[in-house]
Amino acid sequence: MLIQKDLYPENLHLAEISRLEESGINTGNLKTRIEAEIQSSDYAFREEEFWKELEELAQHPTLYNEPSDWGSIESLKSGLFKPSSAQIDKKDLYDRVYGAWSGRCAGCVLGKPVEAWTRQKIEAYLHSVDAYPLKSYIPMRTSFADGLQLNSCHPVATLGNIHFMPRDDDLDYTILGLYILETYGRDFTANNVAQATFSTLPFYLVYTAEAIAYRNLVNGLTPPHTASYRNPYKEWIGAQIRADMWGYVNPGNPQRAAEFAYRDASYTHTGVGIYGEMWAAACIATAFLEDDPCRVIQAGLSVIPEDNRLSEAISSTMKWTQESRDWLTIWEQIHTKYGHYHSIHVIPNTCFIVMGLILGEGDLENSICTTVMAGGDTDCTGATVGSMVGAMKGFKALPEKWIAPLNDQVKSLIINFQDMKISDLAKRTISLIKMGD
Repeated sequence: MLIQKDLYPENLHLAEISRLEESGINTGNLKTRIEAEIQSSDYAFREEEFWKELEELAQHPTLYNEPSDWGSIESLKSGLFKPSSAQIDKKDLYDRVYGAWSGRCAGCVLGKPVEAWTRQKIEAYLHSVDAYPLKSYIPMRTSFADGLQLNSCHPVATLGNIHFMPRDDDLDYTILGLYILETYGRDFTANNVAQATFSTLPFYLVYTAEAIAYRNLVNGLTPPHTASYRNPYKEWIGAQIRADMWGYVNPGNPQRAAEFAYRDASYTHTGVGIYGEMWAAACIATAFLEDDPCRVIQAGLSVIPEDNRLSEAISSTMKWTQESRDWLTIWEQIHTKYGHYHSIHVIPNTCFIVMGLILGEGDLENSICTTVMAGGDTDCTGATVGSMVGAMKGFKALPEKWIAPLNDQVKSLIINFQDMKISDLAKRTISLIKMGD
């Protein structure tokens, strides 16, 4: 079986040190000691010793109270958002859900070829193909002498070569959410999420926090311990990319969408990792009723604790968008304050989502292009922004240049969902909505 480098003991140790330091905990010389031992034949024998040191450090207090249990989260959230008095037009609901699915696919494909690239690297590549600033799917080059070689997915995810939504974990998880609801109903549990993941996704195609939770499940742990046990990736973006379905089936109800998202996230994530999914699900649910991006973002803030690093980052980014409409200026502010986080961490990537959503002003192209040009986990952030705008505008209002290349088709590795029409996924999603729930 292929074992990802993310799961090597030494990489797990170093990633946990980074997580602790990002939380404000002083890890002393532990990183230096581990790095010195990595080449030693004795490293395997010291693995448990290093974990115990890390677990002791994790008990140290931090500046923020970021609980992972539902009761504490509920007690600390602001709940200040007042939903619109408008009602969702049931005749329009299919168009909105179809738009959300399609916008998610478009944003995901846009970001795939440059996933995990820095802003500077993306800019350099786009200049090399005369496509900066980004206004279309990313063009492909045949020469990469300067080292700017697109990710391996590029043959099916670049301008002129897109004929469907290619398989991507961001869409696998949205489809998995549909599978969970069809299999277990709206009262699904975190254990059901674990069971569904285990039965539909091969281990070598899940990553970071999801891979750790999967391994913990195989070793006999159950949620929420699958998320918390020796999982240095539990604050990364993996839960947030699973948020969309919970918003789709709870249109106009951000509180219920967030509660669905909590059940899902608690299998793999803790703290701000959970909040990232709750926030996104609430935003998407609200986008069915609101066309003001700031209102959508505020709805998401209302369902998570007020005093935590993610809420602070979202609020700061909103403030910066009020002070400047230049995305590069805002990007610099985000990078200055949150650039020390890993490029797949939920905090900086959520900032890019917020920036793209506000500056895009409800336009799909402006929203997903601004978000993707910021760098980071670009297929994830592009997909989330596309989903929100698609829910706001509906399928009929989305530009043909972004939607037509998808040919209403998405590939997946979820069993029985390998080759689906996007429109059929939207129809199946509609059947799961329970208005007034």
